[in-house]
Formats: sequence, structure tokens, C-alpha cells
Amino acid sequence: MTTNWNEAVVAVKDADSILIVTHLKPDGDAIGSLLGLAISLREMGKRVDAAVDGGVPLYLRFIPQQSTVITDLAQGQWDLMISVDASDEERTGEVGKYGRAHSTTVINLDHHATNTYFGNLHLVVPEAVSASEVVFDWLLRFEHPVSAEAATALLTGLVTDTLAFRTSHVVPRTLAVAHQLMLAGGSLVDIINRTMVSKPLSDILLWKQAFPSVEYSEGIISAVVTPANIQAVGLAEMSDAGLVSMLVGADEVHIAIVFKVQTNNSVEISMRSKVGYDVAAVAFALGGGGHKPAAGATVMGTLEEVKAQVMPMLQNVVMQGKQVSG
Repeated sequence: MTTNWNEAVVAVKDADSILIVTHLKPDGDAIGSLLGLAISLREMGKRVDAAVDGGVPLYLRFIPQQSTVITDLAQGQWDLMISVDASDEERTGEVGKYGRAHSTTVINLDHHATNTYFGNLHLVVPEAVSASEVVFDWLLRFEHPVSAEAATALLTGLVTDTLAFRTSHVVPRTLAVAHQLMLAGGSLVDIINRTMVSKPLSDILLWKQAFPSVEYSEGIISAVVTPANIQAVGLAEMSDAGLVSMLVGADEVHIAIVFKVQTNNSVEISMRSKVGYDVAAVAFALGGGGHKPAAGATVMGTLEEVKAQVMPMLQNVVMQGKQVSG
């Protein structure tokens, strides 16, 4: 598919009002790209609204202008809507649905290989390590200098989506972009500490709740988080508090999965994998998305039903990965 860099620049320059949205349950790259772009376009004199269902997670509220993010949309009309870091329309939630219905043009900016190419103009770059990198490259075409506030947001996206530059798709250019954002005023040390190191005690207590459910077999490690676990530690919403990323670090593990049981007869799954094991293919087959080493989906059914469906798929991924590496 064609990447519409020039057309997208023109669309922004022609727009008086712009809405930027990102995906449900936003991570660091979702909020980083959302705010990095919003800050920059506001600096260019544009009237910009930024929105995401549920708002900005607590651990990301150090990012400049996070208080401007709208949590729901019930009114408004825009010349242009920009979706960032969302592989499909459903992932943009209610704000995306409202925005598409009340915007003249939609730009789809993303880096997921599973992107469905919705919208009118596409800035989809699967080779990029994060949507924040795509935003950075787009801003270069405006010849607009990245401010310290925008650099903080974009560097947050770059750091979190690469797990502090530890994922297999990090290349020399990734570090070059990080270098430019640091020169612009982004603090790498502060961002890593806030997003990758610091944790509330409730996260550790949630891990304690989930650890008895941990199972391992033939390269796959799994855990379960239930609503009762969430309630026991006083969290407001379902999460694994990064448990899946910790589990995949075990030497013998090729794939880690956490099953997060919902209250509506569905299970949200989060998957991480070592190099050579593609969990994005599994997520996409289940109606979700992501990257080869990090992906997820929501699957209808009980925990037992979802496990029975998903585990054989992961076993096939392990077999394929071993065949390639062996």
C-alpha cells in the first residue's frame, strides 16, 4: 500500500479543526504518539482535540498536556481525524466511531503489520518500531522542529514499544531517532524509570495473586488474572500489570500468555514471545492484532473454552519456530 506522506501533510495544512484518537486500553506508544502529534500540531496553530476511551493511564500522566485528552465524545465536527497506533477501526473505540462519523477526512497512522488500511489516507509503516517513530518522520516533512514537550511524548512511545530498546526489531535508526528526541529535550532516564522500572505496590500484589495459576509446558508459560484478583488488590480495571512481559523472560520460555477473565463471558489475552515465535499471527486469527513478539486479542467464551482454543494455536507456533531455528 502507498504511504501518503505528501497528501497527509496537505490535509493537515488545509484543516482548521483536527481530532486525534488512539486505541482502547492505551499503552505508552498510543499516548506518546497521540500527544506528540497533538502538541506539535497545536504549535503549528491548529485547533486540535485528542481523545481516547477511558483517558490516560496513571503511569503516563507525566507526559506534557495529558490533561487535555478527552475521555469521551458527544459533540463536535472536524475537518480531519487522525487515528494513531490502531490497527483497525474497532480498536479506536467509541471516540473513534464518533470521530469517523463527524470528520471529513480520516488519516490512518500506524506501524502494525496487521493494519486493515481503514480511512482515506494511510501512514502505515510496518518497519517502524512504534507509531511515535511514524509521527516523528511525519513531522520532519512539515519542517517543524520537535519541541521538548513533543519529544517527551514521542520518546515515551519509542521506549515503551521497544521495552527500552530490547526487542528484536530495534535497528540503528531506532537509536538515531531516540538520539534526536533526547537532543530536543526528552529525558531518556526519566522516561525509562517512569514507564519500565517504577511500579505501584498494587501491581506486585496482583502478581502474587496470579502466580498460583502459572503453568508451563513445552516452551509455553501461562497465567490467569480474574476479576477477584483485581478486586483483592484494589485496582479499578482488568490488567496483568506487565506480568506477561516478566514471564517471557524465563530461559526455557518461548511464549508467555496471560488470560484476563472478563465479566461478560470473554477473556482478554496478552502474549509475548522470543525471537522466531510469531504471536501476532495467533492474535490476528482471533480477531486481535499486534506484533510478532507482542500481541493480544479478546476472545468470547469461558476461560476453559478460550484456553482450549488458544493453547493448540500457540503450540503450533512453538513447533514452527523450532523448525525454523533448528
